[in-house]
Amino acid sequence: MIISEFNTQITLKFLQTKRENQYFERKGLGDKDIKPTKIANELIGMLNADGGILAFGVSDGGGIQNLNQLGEKLSDYRNLFVDFIEPNGNVKLEEVVVDGNLIFLYHVDQDIERIFKRKDNEEIYLRVDDKNRKLDRSAVKALEYDKQIRKYEDELEPEFDFEDLDTNLLNRYKQKLNYDGDVLDLLVKRHLAVKKEGQYKIKKAGVLLFAKDPEKYITSASLRYIRYEGLEAKVGTEHNVVKDERFENNIPWIIGKVKDFLKTTLKDYYFLDLGTGRFNKVPEYPEEAWLEGIVNALCHRSYNIQGNAIYIKHFDDRLEISNSGPLPAQVNVENIRTERYSRNPRIARTLEDMGFVRQLNEGVSRIYQSMEKSMLSIPEYIERNGNVYLTLRNKISNHTKTIPDDILKSIQNNWPSYNDTQRKILEHLFYYNQATVNELEEVSGINEKTIRLYLNQFIDNEKILERLSNKVRDKNAKYAFRKN
Repeated sequence: MIISEFNTQITLKFLQTKRENQYFERKGLGDKDIKPTKIANELIGMLNADGGILAFGVSDGGGIQNLNQLGEKLSDYRNLFVDFIEPNGNVKLEEVVVDGNLIFLYHVDQDIERIFKRKDNEEIYLRVDDKNRKLDRSAVKALEYDKQIRKYEDELEPEFDFEDLDTNLLNRYKQKLNYDGDVLDLLVKRHLAVKKEGQYKIKKAGVLLFAKDPEKYITSASLRYIRYEGLEAKVGTEHNVVKDERFENNIPWIIGKVKDFLKTTLKDYYFLDLGTGRFNKVPEYPEEAWLEGIVNALCHRSYNIQGNAIYIKHFDDRLEISNSGPLPAQVNVENIRTERYSRNPRIARTLEDMGFVRQLNEGVSRIYQSMEKSMLSIPEYIERNGNVYLTLRNKISNHTKTIPDDILKSIQNNWPSYNDTQRKILEHLFYYNQATVNELEEVSGINEKTIRLYLNQFIDNEKILERLSNKVRDKNAKYAFRKN
């Protein structure tokens, strides 16, 4: 059952079970320091960030309390955004009775231009993830700069033809928000359009999210995938592009199509489970990593910078995802895993509503976690020439894809009979492709004679390795898995 007149998403279940994030906060009467000023600080953080809802009278565990027990002090909470917040922000207080219990819902709309502060002490806050953060002077300056960039998605698109709206996508959006009215009115309510004198005007954020062809209005509102053969991009007679695909449509469509495309394009590689000796097949790159990287690029790029699409460049050993515009506000390559500031809050909020975005910097953390779980190198973020680049590297995909299946099966079958040294030899060769006797000595801690004995067994008896040298006495001879 919907319990809010202002937001059709808010049901009793939502209040009790919704995870706190960039847009939602609970405050219960038993919370520490739950004074009106504490609530004011939280609202300031939301005003300076992406807006949101603060539910006062709902405990962290989802318990519904009764604010009437505050008695005369209740008026202090009704007036706190007037008494403690400067300038006047767009905060609506909704008083809701749930099973006889009074709770307050503070509905906060993010402000594109202004910065809000405490009226009594001039402290400035910013909501980051599910936390409220007090800003120092340098952080405030960064916030001021980025609020100027935010204006773009809120600009109206005067030439927009409403026949270009993706009505099927809009109807799915309606269902997600439990909204029964007209889709254009929904866009107005979600600040993606305006209505003046009976006429609707759509904002650029609405075009990017729901137009069938956003590039008709916003240049380079697209994504391009390029596959290179090898480890670098070449030109002229050495031109090595083997696939070039462009995805042009609204952001939700692009996310879905690119997801399907990459799932069939990326190859698998084998991961050696040292406990069982089995070679488990896993994707070339974990889906969570590349999908989050793509969604982040679509969500946070500077769309006001025209003529530069989002790129996915696919090399033999890495994926590079790039988008236009520097990192926003207080975010930098050192703190990107923990910091967050949305460059396009209207777009981010809508994608979160539709289930495309796991809000805050949760997405970036997931990129790191999924790469680590897949035994791949740490994601690399760099900021160069006004663009942000995310590189996902696959250190072991090149050689593991070349090991014949019969060798993999042989190792799996014989794994229980191998001793620790033999396993270390095979593990090292699996991950590093080639090795000398001296290198294997260092890895295993076993003498040269024993290493050579095991290598000869793998070559002559099991026929899974080969010696990469024609010289009889070659101390630097390399050993690798047999290729055929």
